[in-house]
Amino acid sequence: MPKSLPGLSIRPMTANDLDDVLEIERQSFPKPWTRGMFESELRNPVSFANALKAEFEGRETLVAYIIYWVIHGEAHILNIAVDPRFRRRGAADLILGTALEQMRRNLVYEVFLEVRRSNAAARELYGKFGFRESFERKNYYGDEDAIVMSLAFDEYGEEYE
Repeated sequence: MPKSLPGLSIRPMTANDLDDVLEIERQSFPKPWTRGMFESELRNPVSFANALKAEFEGRETLVAYIIYWVIHGEAHILNIAVDPRFRRRGAADLILGTALEQMRRNLVYEVFLEVRRSNAAARELYGKFGFRESFERKNYYGDEDAIVMSLAFDEYGEEYE
């Protein structure tokens, strides 16, 4: 766990987290999700949403979140973001690594995600976890192409080489 973030905990995201999630979302993406989109994911039976919290300035603070689907052995990461105040301190590694472990426990054999071509930091993060760039989706974000990345696990939960 990151030493610079005391009191860390990861738990399921709830509706009570949405004000903080929406603030991070607005600071992180040019086309942020709406409250309704997050609420829909909290009700979706195939969706998993986790919040990473830490002690900051004397109170529990939402640091990062991730939302992904698990359907028939495949997972799709829909959204992941870290509060700008906490970037480059291990929060993304922790929340993504925890989600990948949850996916393995749910018998996922392959994980997919889309990332903006220009988002070098995210592409580097995913690469560190073994994701490979598979193909691109032209104009996926309306103003930019997406790189589709994938990570395959073998029957023992290890990444394929």
